[in-house]
Amino acid sequence: MNISLEKKRALVGGSSGGIGKAIAQQLAESGASVTLMSHSEEKLKKIVAELPTNETQKHGYLVVDFSDFHGYRETIFKFFESNSIDILVNNTQGPDAGSSLEKQTPDYQEAFNLLFKTVVYTTELALKNMKENKWGRIINVASVSVKEPLSYLALSNTIRAAVVTWAKTLATDVGPFNITANSILTGYFDTERIAQLNSKKAEQLGISEDEVLADMESKVPVKRIGDPKEYGYLVAFLASDNAAYITGTQIPIDGGLLKSL
Repeated sequence: MNISLEKKRALVGGSSGGIGKAIAQQLAESGASVTLMSHSEEKLKKIVAELPTNETQKHGYLVVDFSDFHGYRETIFKFFESNSIDILVNNTQGPDAGSSLEKQTPDYQEAFNLLFKTVVYTTELALKNMKENKWGRIINVASVSVKEPLSYLALSNTIRAAVVTWAKTLATDVGPFNITANSILTGYFDTERIAQLNSKKAEQLGISEDEVLADMESKVPVKRIGDPKEYGYLVAFLASDNAAYITGTQIPIDGGLLKSL
């Protein structure tokens, strides 16, 4: 399928590596102008310089700290004072791993600020232009753990579930403006985050990280974890006019899913 996002402007969170970076690269390859967000300016500069660019594209970046909501709010508000976007990819780093017995009320508040408040606030700012233009795409990078909670991800399980149900409600409200809102329930992909979680799980279970990875791969139908590039393909599709009737959905994606389709 030939997906053209020419003259569209995208804002992609958590895009200095992993899934976020792959999304930004694919959106740029599809013709969109992309603004990346992350805390690492060095990585952001490097990625922006590598993004494909034609005469209609202009890429940029924002240095943000998603874990500092007040600071993030100031930065993103200033961005939208002079910029507007058509495609918003809500993606942040995950909160610390741990069981429900290891986490206390302040941990849940921090996770709420990180995973929920940043997403809702950014979306509120983005919606003004989307509603005026009668076109917009909101895509949330979530997790399969909202459907089947993982014991070592109590914070992520809890708050990401709130994001998904909020997005479902949002989809109904913004649909009349030709704006779609979808959440991707991310499975196993080859990223630094997965490596960190595997290390935590290996410690909890008293096994090696290789054994954790092997068990993970055995649970995927195609017996491998996903390539972030495949994730980028899905997001580009959801951002296009080809997906105009797909909204309010929770799309599970695991290793090899797109190729198997």
